[in-house]
Amino acid sequence: MSSSQPFQPSSPISPVSGHRRRSRFTYKHLSQLSLSSTSCPLRVIAHIDLDAFYAQCESVRLGLPENQPLAVQQWQGLIAINYPARKYGLSRHITITEARKLCPNLIMQHVATWKEGDETWAYHKNAFTQMASHKVSLDPYRLESRRILACIKDTLPAAPIQRVEKASIDEVFLDLSAQIHSILVERFPEISGPAPYDDPTELLPRPPTTVLDWNTDELVDLDSTETEDDDPDWDDITMLIGSEIVRTVRAAIREHLKYTCSAGIGRNKMIAKLGSAHKKPNQQTVVRNRAVQNFLGEFKFTKIRNLGGKLGEDIASKFGTDQVKDLLAVSLEQLKSKIGDDTGSWVYGAIRGEDSSEVNSRTQIKSMLSAKSFRPSINTFEQAVRWLRIFVSDIFSRLVEEGELEKKRRPTSINLHYKQGAQMRSRQAPIPTGKSIDEMLLFNIAKNLLGQIVVDGRAWPCSNLQLSVGGFEDGPTGNRGIGGFLVKGDEAKAMRLTTRELEQNEQHHEDIHPEKRRKSENTAIDRFFAGKSNTLENNSHEFIDDSEELHAESSSSPMATDMMLQDEGSHGEEKEGKSSIPIVGDGTSRNREGKDNGPTGNAHEQVLALGSAKTFRCIQCNNPVLLTEQDEHDDWHFAKGLQTQEQPKTWQ
Repeated sequence: MSSSQPFQPSSPISPVSGHRRRSRFTYKHLSQLSLSSTSCPLRVIAHIDLDAFYAQCESVRLGLPENQPLAVQQWQGLIAINYPARKYGLSRHITITEARKLCPNLIMQHVATWKEGDETWAYHKNAFTQMASHKVSLDPYRLESRRILACIKDTLPAAPIQRVEKASIDEVFLDLSAQIHSILVERFPEISGPAPYDDPTELLPRPPTTVLDWNTDELVDLDSTETEDDDPDWDDITMLIGSEIVRTVRAAIREHLKYTCSAGIGRNKMIAKLGSAHKKPNQQTVVRNRAVQNFLGEFKFTKIRNLGGKLGEDIASKFGTDQVKDLLAVSLEQLKSKIGDDTGSWVYGAIRGEDSSEVNSRTQIKSMLSAKSFRPSINTFEQAVRWLRIFVSDIFSRLVEEGELEKKRRPTSINLHYKQGAQMRSRQAPIPTGKSIDEMLLFNIAKNLLGQIVVDGRAWPCSNLQLSVGGFEDGPTGNRGIGGFLVKGDEAKAMRLTTRELEQNEQHHEDIHPEKRRKSENTAIDRFFAGKSNTLENNSHEFIDDSEELHAESSSSPMATDMMLQDEGSHGEEKEGKSSIPIVGDGTSRNREGKDNGPTGNAHEQVLALGSAKTFRCIQCNNPVLLTEQDEHDDWHFAKGLQTQEQPKTWQ
């Protein structure tokens, strides 16, 4: 189905007219290429796919020769097999025992794991026997993925010419259009000038070259209506330049990081992705525009992105085929009548190689999850807390690795899912916006959510625990933090001296003119927030009333009536008459007048106040606050902080 021979020479001069033939592409198309327009027919997209990525990561880490068979193990199964091992007939669907029989010199490397109680992942010996106390970690592969992505970006021109989209941990899309344009006009100066008569619809001259060297690329055979004797047009030239760029990128990854990858080059993301899987490993496939129909005709349409699930199955059942070449005979009207207008139109274009999706240089993360299924189930609060610490470490390290914290983009909510028996329960809480995110902040919130679930009763045994963060938002830009308004060092000392002199002068002036003495100690900020402060105090009383109602409703449950919280300082050890659920925040509870009851106080009331889905406990003042009033409450704390710093002195 494919060939690697170059185009045969042919004359670009028309045998009839004797004049140079024109291209079918215009100056407008050339301009669109420079803008990476998704509608440009000269567009070139590449898809780079790491070969057996997890297995390659382990081979590179262990310094193994490239021909050494290796499989990546997770518990009692195989999740990745390198290409040398595949030659022995190994696949991910066979057992470990079968794999060893087929390939006696096979190296089995278990994935890294988080061990219960530890705060970081590691490669543990005999981890496959410790499923109950270990959790799989993909961090080593994420780290290598980041290094590869950085290498790709370093090899390409800087933004805005560079357009790179990380599609997954081992896949990257490249929009090479703008870079190709800059190379094209430099290599062929005859098309670098303005369009004749300033008319962008004027056709470009035909490319002067008739022989294209595709090096070692895998070329998909042309459509039946095309021949290699036809002169190349500018879309062939752009594909050729794109293949050169991709070859350079793959060589850089190979040289600097020791990884091999395969690539597909085509006119859009769909064609490029299918092309990268066409010939593996360590090869690249070019799907020219004149070869798209021949290329897709060999596929099942369920291999096309977004057609592999229920939609693909539905189409296959309605039309009695799953082959692209068979579905091509179906008219647009038939598709619309059976699967709907919008879906029918999209499928009609997709099986003909149409895809206008753009390469998104910044794919925003929407959520992060860390989870563990327990076999056997866990039965104590202490066990769950130890796993929560692992989940938090896992999520926080990914926040740092993804650069979310550096870009001031942060999650706004944290969710805990808890499975007991057949029932999955969940709790959610906001992440305070006024504090920087660290492991301890996330851990305290997660532990608090777990406490809510336990107080509700019927918590054990637990068979699955999941912690996630979501609701990512961009932080404010162009704003200075409070530190930017503060004066430090020698300048602050000088200001203190000056302020002291001014105060002495003002005191002397007021002794002489007592009628000008200040009338009120209240600042503007006091007056502005007075109403809000009173409202917050009143609200906190209402929350405690609600918690008392919850307490009464829960009195029939032994766990609810006997549950007491203990200070975090006990490090999870149970004290007489108290449960091992730790207090969040500062470890104190407050009574209706807002006074501290002490480290243990009425801690049961504190957790029950948090049981409402509409409230949360402020970690700054320990008061319960409505979720809808979080922003206002944070503003109140911020203003009080400013007042403390800038409180003017008064004289009697």
